[in-house]
Amino acid sequence: MMGRYLVGALGALSLAACGGDPDPAQYGPDPDLPQQQRGLLPSMEIPHPAGWGEDRPIVPEGYAIAAIATDLAIPRQTLVLPNGDILVAEGAGSSAPPLRPKDVIAGLIKKQGKSSVKGGDRLTLLRDGDGNGTYEGRTVFAENLNAPYGLSLVNGGLYVANQDSLVRFDYRVGQTRASGPPEKIADLPSAINHHWTKAMAASPDGRFLYVGIGSNSNITERGMAAEVDRAMVWQIDVETGAHRPYATGLRNPSALAMQPGSGRLWAAVNERDELGPNLVPDYITSVREGGFYGWPYAYWGPNVDPRVRPQNPEKVAATIRPDYSLGSHVAPLGLAFSMPTLGPRFAQGVFVGEHGSWNRNEPVGYKVVFVPFRGGRPAGPPIDFVSGFLGPDGRARGRPVGVTVDPRGALIVADDLSNTVWRVTPVRPSGAAGASAPATGGPDG
Repeated sequence: MMGRYLVGALGALSLAACGGDPDPAQYGPDPDLPQQQRGLLPSMEIPHPAGWGEDRPIVPEGYAIAAIATDLAIPRQTLVLPNGDILVAEGAGSSAPPLRPKDVIAGLIKKQGKSSVKGGDRLTLLRDGDGNGTYEGRTVFAENLNAPYGLSLVNGGLYVANQDSLVRFDYRVGQTRASGPPEKIADLPSAINHHWTKAMAASPDGRFLYVGIGSNSNITERGMAAEVDRAMVWQIDVETGAHRPYATGLRNPSALAMQPGSGRLWAAVNERDELGPNLVPDYITSVREGGFYGWPYAYWGPNVDPRVRPQNPEKVAATIRPDYSLGSHVAPLGLAFSMPTLGPRFAQGVFVGEHGSWNRNEPVGYKVVFVPFRGGRPAGPPIDFVSGFLGPDGRARGRPVGVTVDPRGALIVADDLSNTVWRVTPVRPSGAAGASAPATGGPDG
């Protein structure tokens, strides 16, 4: 009880320190960047969980949504296999020990918005044997992993990015369980592990894997020695396990995807906190080889973060502006390029799973958005594609993480609060092949 009172009292202090949450125009390539706000404590507020009950997430008119797996153990990312099976990575990684009183309070607040279920540290395989949209088959494909997150299938190898290592399983189409223990390809940074998730994407030729390594702090509170090999995307040689920095200055590249056609790597990045409710915008961006994206010295181009010591004007000047702002604190954890099978309105662009804010009085995120593309670049405001995770009572029914496009015409969404995997499909005429099972739909967001 005392802890609850302490959280409430410090929450009131944060309100006084940082004021309210205006709604600046923060979508797109040129977001509004308000003045920095630095008080005694940042705003810290998270919607408390509530079950779905009879409710379902809301999808646009002409689409249906169904839960294809429930009672999972913290589903994070998914992978659609060549035969249509779906692999689900389940797990919860370690978090860094607190450095400051603020870290203790933030940890308590974050915990209030999470599932109480223990992470599974496994891969679960879902199978729809007759193609009717119901995944009646469910088996544990591999277990005893270490907070698995990123998944890639490359040239007969199933690669899994644990929080501490990249491993490989042999895979043949149709198998329901790994044939043996995994082979370790490379160690991944795991000391302290403030940002533990390891997102992953494969190069079009399968020669390289790209792994996102988040920073070990918000803004170097643990010193730069703790940030060696972090806040960057690694390029890992599949054959040798050798790695090199592909791009740096990315605070937490929590989702990676390869753009079809161009072969260009894109990332969804969680930016820094404690500069106010409307700084700094999280974003998606194409990732340039050798590029520097600002962390910790600057954000959104040459905007200096005064908290960093020592300052580095040369790094500030070299900072690349991201391609597209999603808004501050929405916490993007999923990224997937669309395909025409998802319907003409959502054929060209990316889906982004926004896990939702914990450090803002008015919550943001808690939905899957679609960012339309034209000519290979973002073009236009985001469109709510799966919403309703945040209920009208202010409580969270779910929190989306990974998003994966099934080429046959579905979006797969992992929800790590309700421990559900959702499947969204265009509604086809009755009797059409692969017609969707009925489920809740809603107006365009």
